[in-house]
Amino acid sequence: MPPPIDLTATIGGRKVTPALPIVDGSSSPPNELKFNASLSSFISQNVPLESVEGIRTRERVLVKMGTLCREWVKSVAAKRGLSSDAVASAGGELFTSGSYRLGVHEPGADIDTIVVVPSICTKEDFFGSGYVPPDSMVQDDDDDDVNNEIRDPDSLAERIRRHPDVTNFIPVEGAAVPILTFDWEGINIDLLFARLNAPSVPANFDIDNDMVLSGVDSATEKSLNGPRVTNLIAALVGGTEERYQTFLTVVRLVRKWAKARGLYSNKLGYWGGVNINIAVALVLQLYPNACPASLLRKFFLVFKSWRWPNPVMLTKPHDAELGLPVWNAFQAATMRQVAPMITPAYPAMNSTLSVSRQTLQILHEEFARGHNVVDKLYKDWQKGDVLDKEKVESGEMWKELFEPSDFFISYPHYLSMCIVGPSQSDAQSWAGFVVSRLRKLVSDQLGRSLPLKKIQLWPKEFSACVAERSALLTHAQRANSITYFIGFRVDTLRMRGSELDIERQLQNFSKFELSRFHPLTPGMDVLPKTFGVKELPKICFEDVYEG
Repeated sequence: MPPPIDLTATIGGRKVTPALPIVDGSSSPPNELKFNASLSSFISQNVPLESVEGIRTRERVLVKMGTLCREWVKSVAAKRGLSSDAVASAGGELFTSGSYRLGVHEPGADIDTIVVVPSICTKEDFFGSGYVPPDSMVQDDDDDDVNNEIRDPDSLAERIRRHPDVTNFIPVEGAAVPILTFDWEGINIDLLFARLNAPSVPANFDIDNDMVLSGVDSATEKSLNGPRVTNLIAALVGGTEERYQTFLTVVRLVRKWAKARGLYSNKLGYWGGVNINIAVALVLQLYPNACPASLLRKFFLVFKSWRWPNPVMLTKPHDAELGLPVWNAFQAATMRQVAPMITPAYPAMNSTLSVSRQTLQILHEEFARGHNVVDKLYKDWQKGDVLDKEKVESGEMWKELFEPSDFFISYPHYLSMCIVGPSQSDAQSWAGFVVSRLRKLVSDQLGRSLPLKKIQLWPKEFSACVAERSALLTHAQRANSITYFIGFRVDTLRMRGSELDIERQLQNFSKFELSRFHPLTPGMDVLPKTFGVKELPKICFEDVYEG
């Protein structure tokens, strides 16, 4: 009798156990391992990893960033008049989260980072905002500085912006979770700020201990949530090296599948990176010794059959009694959530709040399709003479699972939303706001109030303007524009009249959602346009979305 499998993990001084029992702990039999060999061949040809040089570049950039952050913390401590010992021990640590922290190593992927600092450092120190320069440093009004604001040259934001290896620097200070985004040696970095209620952040700082959240503000809580969730996921799937590598392999495959099928965007109501990480980790908890091909097949089976709104959770939520709200299945607001997926770290929260009934319908259809494809591949492979031997050995038989979606020929009607701005910086902030609310147009306005059989928002933006020529846009507006497409199918049995009128829904979207943006400057606009399937512009078919 094989020894029992222990999937518990100890992290942050706390023992964490899986929420669900193991379904099948047996290892994959020889025939499944042979089936897995075909998947391995497909992966080697179609799911590339970051090169050794690329990995070293990322490591080098993070070391430089960490040094820069600690030097900045010391400068703030010295500016506050602290003793030399206090300055030296102030510390400050840089953490990573998401796919980079897990080791997914997708080429060209960004790195999510969080700088954790002591209480002497403020958000104003981080961004350099509110700085009043000496008269000699006052810049001319025509200077095209970032956000047209003079920042403290000693702030972390300015230290990063002025670094010779940094480009495309954008500070977003007014967001719920303030962030710096920039490219360092060509690698896209998102840097969050977390200010602890502590006088120092030593090198042995344990970010996974729940007590680090004591007395922090909401923005810091959300910033710390990223690495804490990622670390706990890694701990729960990391019992053995083989198990962890199986987890990473299936995460890479599901990410590729989701991007190809138009399902990769938490912001637009589908699944994002953390959702895929949690989902694959759950299936691994149920089948801890399955090989990647078996686990991928089980992934589609589990989520094709999942009975929403039962929550997906890796471990049951616990309350560290620090006064932070913890997800609870019996709260009134929770009962309205469509497809909850609960983060494992304290404070537990629903990571799929953006999923609506409309996007869940799309997700379920794709889970069912994925299962049908993989299950048929396995059954045909077992028969031995059904599949082409060369396609089996090369892994080409797996390509069907990752075929790009046929979204642009799937619906009789389409709605484009062209988002324009008067300048590049204005267009970026305006587009970010509008895109974060497009899911509400689809689910709250169009999906609920119109007689539709199905509606789908395609999560890829097009850097083009498809607005009517009669819109009288300036050259700058057309140059600084992006477009999203929504496909829909009308339920003719519920129709009143012969034509579908969406004007009222678009007006409500503008009135109740877009009007919240401040400051709304002249030239910022959203221009809708409807198309029949045969009238779609060529840009919809020029760049196949393969993930």
